[in-house]
Amino acid sequence: MNELYPYKYPFDWIETLEFLKARSIKGVELVTDECYLRTVRIGKHIGWIKVSHVPETHSLKMEYSPSLLPALPALQDRLHKLFDLAADPDLINAHLIKHKLLKTSIAKHPGLRVLGAFDEFEMAIRTILSQQITVKAATAIFYRFTNAFGKNIITPFPELSRLTVQAETVARATVDAIAELGIVSARAKCIIVMAQAFVSEGFLLEPRLKPETAIEKLVKLPGIGPWTAHNIAMRGLNWSDAFPKEDIAVRNVLGGVTAQEAEELSQLWRPYRSYAVIHLWKMSSENHTNKLKC
Repeated sequence: MNELYPYKYPFDWIETLEFLKARSIKGVELVTDECYLRTVRIGKHIGWIKVSHVPETHSLKMEYSPSLLPALPALQDRLHKLFDLAADPDLINAHLIKHKLLKTSIAKHPGLRVLGAFDEFEMAIRTILSQQITVKAATAIFYRFTNAFGKNIITPFPELSRLTVQAETVARATVDAIAELGIVSARAKCIIVMAQAFVSEGFLLEPRLKPETAIEKLVKLPGIGPWTAHNIAMRGLNWSDAFPKEDIAVRNVLGGVTAQEAEELSQLWRPYRSYAVIHLWKMSSENHTNKLKC
């Protein structure tokens, strides 16, 4: 079964796949040069999706297993969030391009999106695991985490064999069970508290919840600081104005500034600071690649 989902041009599909591939969870996700695939659990419905680009119609095509048909409205919502299909690049770029630091990046990558979360709990745990380590290291740890707490699934794709973790399962885990995966005890406690918050408060990242309110709730949890909360709000709530001012890559691209100085500079980009962050991350990545070539 398949459906088309339109977007506002431009859409940088190559960069989208690159971003997702760097963070893909073995067994749960598969990113090729042309498409994105993953396993899905929505309530009691499990299955898989495959998303590809149809540039001639400015749309994405989602193929999905028949088992997910009863959950199609929720699945569509997740697809829109993951690929930021509601974004208006012309409007966003017209605002951000006024700042000379972003002008070159926007000209090179006008279709960058703030990719959201297909699964909010998965993304929240990924963000916690990313604290003070590289994307590659966090992805490797989350793979072990998924193997320990996820469930098996059979799909037509051999690479897709695991369902992502559920808050209910992790909420019952012990600190020792998580720590033995190579996760420090303090972070293991934070993960359990996050899972318990998802379970006890229902949908912690409720779409109707104001992002500022979500951040206030998040930073009250032990082990969750502003950087983690803003990253969760940026991708989990698709908040266009999140700004993790403590982010070292962001601060370095801005000239090695302090977190407070980064916050002050970011005021020029409101209400699209999340998109500015994506461009700053891209600039940081390209700078690193260029240094390796020298």
